[in-house]
Amino acid sequence: MARTESVMIPLGSKAPDFKLLDTISGKELGLSDIRGVKATLIAFICNHCPFVKHINHQLISVALDYRLQGVSVIAISSNDVNQYPEDGPTQMAKVARELGYPFPYLFDETQEVAKSYQAACTPDFFVFNENMDLVYRGQLDDSRPGNGLEVTGKDIRDCLDLIVTGKLPSAQQKPSIGCNIKWRN
Repeated sequence: MARTESVMIPLGSKAPDFKLLDTISGKELGLSDIRGVKATLIAFICNHCPFVKHINHQLISVALDYRLQGVSVIAISSNDVNQYPEDGPTQMAKVARELGYPFPYLFDETQEVAKSYQAACTPDFFVFNENMDLVYRGQLDDSRPGNGLEVTGKDIRDCLDLIVTGKLPSAQQKPSIGCNIKWRN
């Protein structure tokens, strides 16, 4: 299990726009179609990564807990499906249905969206405010596979609690750690 950290891009960065296939609905969705009123959490995830499997249920819980507060969660998989066929769109839709994802699960076939966000690992989290300015990039919480800590979503939850009340999270943020995004050769 390789451990790759997030790239801590500058806070205040604007969310790059995109249009990607939602593997659940089969429709192409753009950021403007699915962004939140108060905040947008973009999570780069995939099917096979043990770090993602470890946090999946908490990510679902976060999405359900904050959706009525104007927060949208968007999941994107950018892995090279030639190397990792289990991360392809058909399998993405299957996992999303099995787990009951309450958010779109988008397929970044060209990997251009991951590159534009400087996503480095799965899971990698980016939170944008109502103006689509980056206010958080980093980890869900301190739990990792095998470290014995409960998956609580504390870091993301603390961030979202502040944003929905009109406050900014601290600039002191911990990078996420996970498997590297599987880039095409």
